[in-house]
Amino acid sequence: MNEEQRKEQAQINQVDAADRKSGQDKPLHEKTSADFAKYFETTYQPPNINKARKRGREEVDVHYDFDIPEDMKSIGEGKKFLIRTYGCQMNEHDTEVMAGILTEMGYESTDDTNKADIILLNTCAIRENAENKVFGEIGHLKPLKLENPDLILGVCGCMSQQESVVNRIMQKHQHVDLIFGTHNIHRLPHLVKEAMFSKANVVEVWSKEGDIIENLPKVRRGKVKAWVNIMYGCDKFCTYCIVPMTRGKERSRLPEDIIQEVRHLAASGYKEITLLGQNVNAYGKDFEDTEYGLGDLMEDLSKIDIPRIRFTTSHPRDFDDRLIEVLAKGGNLLDHIHLPVQSGSSEVLRKMNRKYTRESYLELVRKIKKAMPNATLTTDIIVGFPNETDEQFEETMTLMEEVGFEAAYTFIYSPREGTPAAARKDDVPMEVKKQRLYRLNELVNKQSAEAMKAYQGETVKVLVEGESKKDPDVLAGYTERNKLVNFKGPKSAIGEIVNVKITDAKTWSLDGVMVENTVEVN
Repeated sequence: MNEEQRKEQAQINQVDAADRKSGQDKPLHEKTSADFAKYFETTYQPPNINKARKRGREEVDVHYDFDIPEDMKSIGEGKKFLIRTYGCQMNEHDTEVMAGILTEMGYESTDDTNKADIILLNTCAIRENAENKVFGEIGHLKPLKLENPDLILGVCGCMSQQESVVNRIMQKHQHVDLIFGTHNIHRLPHLVKEAMFSKANVVEVWSKEGDIIENLPKVRRGKVKAWVNIMYGCDKFCTYCIVPMTRGKERSRLPEDIIQEVRHLAASGYKEITLLGQNVNAYGKDFEDTEYGLGDLMEDLSKIDIPRIRFTTSHPRDFDDRLIEVLAKGGNLLDHIHLPVQSGSSEVLRKMNRKYTRESYLELVRKIKKAMPNATLTTDIIVGFPNETDEQFEETMTLMEEVGFEAAYTFIYSPREGTPAAARKDDVPMEVKKQRLYRLNELVNKQSAEAMKAYQGETVKVLVEGESKKDPDVLAGYTERNKLVNFKGPKSAIGEIVNVKITDAKTWSLDGVMVENTVEVN
């Protein structure tokens, strides 16, 4: 996905030594990770792919007793919080949880940094560009912290799980008060308390993943669509990816807890849910006492009276026949499938440790299309993986055409510290990588435009999410196959599924006219 497509889519007491904090025995710039070790849980270790690969299948406990400590339940009254989120849907969901916790502590949400008493940056580590944005924002927030010493500025999420990132923040950005990772979000009340009353930075990063914490409060974005996390972590260890180290091993929520959450969302009037996981179709593979996978879960969820159910993101290696069989039954299980391929070259896929070949991926696509002839397929593609040849890139181009992807998120390879691929010598010049990305995006745009033309004159069911960001007189929503539709209609249609006749097909969106008020959902 290129920028065009993305746009379519939504004073501290000073000391003589500027880099020294009260009570510290040496300047921060001279400190190493050993000096910072006292801030971490004893389980903390820097990302290490070999150790992570050897991690065992320790029993994961499920806890249902989350509660806000009594002395923190009203600590936020009259105060406001702001959370800025970078990265994937999982981070969006984590933000909903943190917002829920802070709300139960008495805080109110704000979009104005000048009014915030707590600012949290929920970060992404998947690409260097995402990290650069976060460090830029940390710098921009420094004057605000100098003006308001009582402001709590925190960094959380995947970046915080990396030792080099924490060291950099501690050394160069001493105005950051709080650092925590992805495994201890449920400890936010305790961390906020420490940040309020501690004279030093509060840093708590668990390198080992924690248990599953249920019943965490959430403040969801909107009342139409909802994220439902069904599992955490990833065990695939693709050579370019830091996620197994930042998110930990795969841990699946119990089916009954997921089903209860979806039933509650349906009763609350939500029209669509998206099941989330770093590798969502590995769901259940960590269960030791039962055979129950994503296909089984989707079948059980299909019986709930909610119009639309999606899932993301899936790994081709775990997309099994049972899941295809269940999805083919249709109903409220949508046949828009996001299936990241990353490369069309079997040799590049081997170097990526994807554990499938071009041929096996195409066979999977054949199975899906046979069972669901009208299925819409989208994907993720990395160009310029270390030492990718012209021939190997051309294999990606031909795969793109052969499958007929209707959209793709496309990226130039970004080295991530601690991953095997980052240690590879790369002989592909950046200019070549940019040219390849340009060619790929041209193809993606072409195929998306062709797919959109098929909707010209057709009537589609649109789940109306709200007003268009470009024009408040225009409503916007998505079809079952995740196509963005803009049309004029009454504000009462927001939150409903309506019929829209398509009058104009663009590359990344559709324009239309509403032909009736609502669609009855069976």
